Amino acid sequence: MDTLICRETYGSKSDPRDYLCKNDGTISESRSGNRGLSSILHFLRVVFLPQGYPDSVSKDYLEYQIWDTVQAFSSSITGTLSTHAMLKGVGVGDESASAAAATITWLLRDGTSMTGRIAFAWYQGSSLDSDAKRWRLFADIMNDAAMCIELVSVFFPQYFVIIACVSSLFKSMVGVAGGATRAALTMHQARRNNMADVSAKDGSQETLVNLAALFVGLIITPIASKNILLTWSLFFLCTCLHLYANYRAVTCVVMETLNQNRFHILVQDYLHSSQFSMSGPDAVNSREPVIWRLSRPLKLNLGVPFRTVAQSMRDLEMCLQSNGQEKFC
Repeated sequence: MDTLICRETYGSKSDPRDYLCKNDGTISESRSGNRGLSSILHFLRVVFLPQGYPDSVSKDYLEYQIWDTVQAFSSSITGTLSTHAMLKGVGVGDESASAAAATITWLLRDGTSMTGRIAFAWYQGSSLDSDAKRWRLFADIMNDAAMCIELVSVFFPQYFVIIACVSSLFKSMVGVAGGATRAALTMHQARRNNMADVSAKDGSQETLVNLAALFVGLIITPIASKNILLTWSLFFLCTCLHLYANYRAVTCVVMETLNQNRFHILVQDYLHSSQFSMSGPDAVNSREPVIWRLSRPLKLNLGVPFRTVAQSMRDLEMCLQSNGQEKFC
């Protein structure tokens, strides 16, 4: 009779492997359950989920990825519709269109995008980490606005260059805000110093979704291109689904670090509590606004320049007296 030596698992949801000692002294491997189904599920888990899932990621990982998948699919569909409008506007299929004019339009569009990326990163780069959820939602709203502008371009061909540049400017902000906040959220999800693995598997999931949306786009584009009402109906439905899925995605994330909004909620609950109890991350994150900032009567500025603290030597002496124990160097 074979004797069980050990059982090997990696993560609480992995398929266990039993190692048995046979009568002749050799060691054999055995897996329980339906071998065919188990192999397929194991393959999908290895390809699309981080190693060690779910123990290697945050508890909100699955819910976030589900809603992220929904928003990515709907965004790809609207992107297909807007791309068709842009190609039509630039002259694809028009015998009178000039290749030189189309090239200049595309160069102006790319130049506007590059300038916008630099300007937006300079203006808002420092707040993308602390307010990752709010800026992630902002990026998706701007992305939908950009695609809406691109769809409108077919009605105003004389202003196509301006419309293309404005759309590109919006998408440049989407690229900066979306990329930076994705990195912040990936850092939150990774729990075993596996940020690269989580990011890579997120990319695989998004690629699969975009591939599925591509096939759907191949079916609907020939139909929608001949019907303006159908095009705008699809765009409206997919945009609503996209925004709703993004809102659900960012609101399900439970950040365990403090920003100004979460700190304000935490202190407010502590001061208003009869027993001076501290709220947990789930309670604080559920009340964190992801669209507007909390209104705060007292404004705190961190890391301000020296000249805003002391305008004279008297101001400096008063600051030093009231903070004599602090080490400023």
